[in-house]
Amino acid sequence: MSFPDIRRRSRKWLSVEEIRFLILLLIFILALLALNMYLARTLPGGEWLYLRWSGARAFLVEKIEPYGTEISQRVQDAVYGRVATENEYPYVLNDPFHIILLYAPLALFSDFKLARAIWMLLSEAALVGIILQAINLSEWRPPRWLYILLISLGLFSYFSLQALVSSSTTIFLTFLYLAIILALRAYSDELAGALLFLVAYQWEVGALFFLYILVLVFANRRWGVLTGFGMSLVIALVISFLTYPGWGLPYIRAVLSDWFRGANINLNSIAAAWFPDSRFSVGAITSIVVGVIVFIEMVSSTQSHFRRIVWTACLSLAATPLLGFAIFPSNHVALIPALILILALVWERWTRQRAFATLLVLGIAVLVPFGIYFRGTLLSDRLYSDLLSVLPPVATIIALYWMRWWVLHPPRTWSDQIGLHR
Repeated sequence: MSFPDIRRRSRKWLSVEEIRFLILLLIFILALLALNMYLARTLPGGEWLYLRWSGARAFLVEKIEPYGTEISQRVQDAVYGRVATENEYPYVLNDPFHIILLYAPLALFSDFKLARAIWMLLSEAALVGIILQAINLSEWRPPRWLYILLISLGLFSYFSLQALVSSSTTIFLTFLYLAIILALRAYSDELAGALLFLVAYQWEVGALFFLYILVLVFANRRWGVLTGFGMSLVIALVISFLTYPGWGLPYIRAVLSDWFRGANINLNSIAAAWFPDSRFSVGAITSIVVGVIVFIEMVSSTQSHFRRIVWTACLSLAATPLLGFAIFPSNHVALIPALILILALVWERWTRQRAFATLLVLGIAVLVPFGIYFRGTLLSDRLYSDLLSVLPPVATIIALYWMRWWVLHPPRTWSDQIGLHR
């Protein structure tokens, strides 16, 4: 083809079908934004975004300390209607400053409801992305009707709705976790390292996942991941300290305060309420045992096929809430990739009744949390709120081990050739 032909083709307008599609897409996005705006103005919640939005506005607009107690008290007043007691979560801003800067575009909106509506729109897109990425990583091709059902699960499951209503960052973190694994599979190591840096702060969600990626990197000598991580770290620190030189010490104080106050809602406190007469710490022992088992799985999977790596990554996300961190039900949206992997394995294992078995597992995963929630609302019993905190990760770990043999002995020989090592 000659160069004039290329120039003529580059000036071609979009086709009628493409223009129609873009118009319909724009109308859909605007309609969804309007719906989210209505929900943001009528539904209580949004506390996690309000915390970060207030911190960003405190620095950019109000010129006050974003890590100070004033920001924490604002969120407490919005959540509790008063200052939090010693046994309640204090909502202290404990994100590193480069993460707070990411909220600057939303902080420019003085109306928090509008900022929350935009956040919800982006979160919904990220939830759909989580489902699509999880299906890709599971090496599964479900039928179209099941695709639609799984996307509906991503948007309307109990923990997805919890994360949307509370404006949890876990949705975006989970999306990035899966993107890291996809980047590793594609040997885009520098990109994986840069994404790994972005998720290196909310340890109650991804501490074990972060550790697992490091184990994979060192075991397979994928040093490009560390290069991407280091470059992102240097750039973020330079920008952060040039923008706000004194953020380091207030940030450390906020992290320590959040750690000690969050101890009232971790596995150890829940186990102490369940077993008040126990002579030893049930929660601490459980955390140690779970941590050791998961680390053994990490090491043993470093030279395995790709599905085993995905399985171990899902196990890491499921086990992290049981390690002594503060547990929030909205963070359980990070269990969606594990559920997709389990459904993919069920679909492959029970070939004769695959549709029934898949729908059964999917129905249990979706309906049980709603049942526990409504039961707890009627009885006002702490047991049900504790179950919503502990049962999902425990059930996910059991289900993953239930399908472990099928992961170690996949029916497709070609998948054995897909690993992280060169």
